[in-house]
Amino acid sequence: MTFAEKMKGLAREAGKHLVLAEGLEPRTVKAARMIMDEKIAKSVTLVGKTDEVTENARKLGVSLDGIDISDPEKSDKKAEFANEYYELRKHKGMTPEQAALDITDPLRWAAMLVHLGYADAMVAGAESTTANVLRAALTIIKTKPGIKSASSCFVMATDKKEFGVNGSLIFADCATIPNPTSEQLAEIAEEAANSCRVFLGAEPVVSLLSYSTKGSAKGELIDKVTAALALVKAKCPDLKVDGELQLDASIVPSVAALKAKGSDVAGHANTLVFPDLQAGNIGYKLVQRFAGAEAYGPILQGFAKPVSDLSRGCSAEDIVVTSAITLAQAATV
Repeated sequence: MTFAEKMKGLAREAGKHLVLAEGLEPRTVKAARMIMDEKIAKSVTLVGKTDEVTENARKLGVSLDGIDISDPEKSDKKAEFANEYYELRKHKGMTPEQAALDITDPLRWAAMLVHLGYADAMVAGAESTTANVLRAALTIIKTKPGIKSASSCFVMATDKKEFGVNGSLIFADCATIPNPTSEQLAEIAEEAANSCRVFLGAEPVVSLLSYSTKGSAKGELIDKVTAALALVKAKCPDLKVDGELQLDASIVPSVAALKAKGSDVAGHANTLVFPDLQAGNIGYKLVQRFAGAEAYGPILQGFAKPVSDLSRGCSAEDIVVTSAITLAQAATV
């Protein structure tokens, strides 16, 4: 079973409600139909003006049977949503009048549907920038209690069954925080561990990566990693986590035996936390291109409720798989 098939199965079992914010975007509309036909979600909502969404779907030859449309301008939830948005943003100078205008933005509207429990998960980004998707999510859905920074991970599925969980590993953070502090690195590790449980169905074994293994080198870059280790161990004492570890010491038992004797992580890591975005982004693309790995993501982590950002070059099937991943997250919230 492929990772995509596994996520679709988990989403079906969860039976959750998905909102797709870009109700006029052709690939999104086609994906909504596929999601309903494959029973990946219990229900799907498209956000947009009812007449425009209906006419657009007709031109695309897509049936909207069983698919809801949420029209911000006509919805009986508009006053409720505007008031909640005002309460969330009044400390930033938001006025009730501006809140009533701003909340009709499709990204904000979709985020509010999730925030207030009218939907379980949100997917957007086929025609919206990552910055705009994240802004809506961060201002309305917000991060989990105890987590200050949202981050991301990739599921890397390889045919190297000796590594990770039957060849699959979590890579984090490869898309969101450019230069994480020790505190942010600790949060990335904590959330990547949760992602391992959800997406790989395994207990996480987390390695904080570096160019050094257990003091083989010195410097402030290494100090940041060791400080993150101390923080995550204090917060999550039962988590299997270690660092600083080089990549080979993290996943190759023979190297671990030489470089990191006594570590219960070295040689067996299934969750790799990169020290910064440059390393993470380069690392996942190297594995994707050289090893022929499937790279699923970026998957956002750390939000109070699941939200996913799409690549603007995505296909309808990409949206379906991303939606399944997001709905699988919703099952654990």
